[in-house]
Amino acid sequence: MGTPEFAIPSLKSIQKSKHQLLAVVTQPDKPKGRGKKLTPSPVKEFCLENQLKVLTPINLKSENFISELKDLNPDLMVVVAFRILPEMVFTISPLGTINLHASLLPKYRGAAPINWAIFKGEKKTGLTTFFIKKKVDTGDIILQKETEIKPDETYGELSQRLSEIGAELILKTIDLIEKKEVKLLIQDDKEATPAPKITPELCKIDWSGSAAEIKNLIRGLSPAPSAYTTYQGKILKIFKAQVINDTPYSEGSGEVVSADKNKGLQIKTSKGILRILELQPQNKKRIKGEEFLRGYRIKVGDKLE
Repeated sequence: MGTPEFAIPSLKSIQKSKHQLLAVVTQPDKPKGRGKKLTPSPVKEFCLENQLKVLTPINLKSENFISELKDLNPDLMVVVAFRILPEMVFTISPLGTINLHASLLPKYRGAAPINWAIFKGEKKTGLTTFFIKKKVDTGDIILQKETEIKPDETYGELSQRLSEIGAELILKTIDLIEKKEVKLLIQDDKEATPAPKITPELCKIDWSGSAAEIKNLIRGLSPAPSAYTTYQGKILKIFKAQVINDTPYSEGSGEVVSADKNKGLQIKTSKGILRILELQPQNKKRIKGEEFLRGYRIKVGDKLE
């Protein structure tokens, strides 16, 4: 069970393994783009290309879906970036239902663990496989794999890397379950930290934060949904930035302090100066900071809000 691009490496590794893949469950097609054309999820596209049986239930509690799952008679169910499963679903398979989560649980429980690890400036993260329980992301841990977060790594880059590591971890987990060699680790709820869903409000840059915090927000939302600010009433999406210094400033957060080809576009925060390296003006394409300076009359003293 999975929906986004992140789930595909795990699906591939199961498909190529000695284990029998009975079916794949994913989100129903969704309207996309200006024409609102119904578009399959990345996982469904993969299934269609590889002639895999695919189920797209709207309601996970529907009698039809439950009976379809029971008819498949699976030994084990595997979840990678899907929806919250009702108990009547995750208890169908006799060996249980396992989940791959992109954090070192119990840290960063929730919908957006990769983003939040970057927002918080973590130096390391990883993946966890666990048995699903009623309360989200609280199940007993089977395996974990740790990895470093590189200083400038974006959400997109880290997500891609974790999806590949996760594909190996899922397979190791399934093999352990098959051999009955699983040694479970109970999560310590006192160590838990949240990783809630990304909201539009969260994506707006607050220039009264520090340059380091804002850089982490930008990295953690790049390439999508992306952090943004406004300039002269128009949205500027920002994808890449560099901390120039960490000098505290008592006023002028969001003010342009440099707008020339040598120093680039630099913005004052409450603690430090941030240089904007890649951005996208409203209704335009993504460009380098230097290109923006050539095409727009932004000057020292102007404000980003």
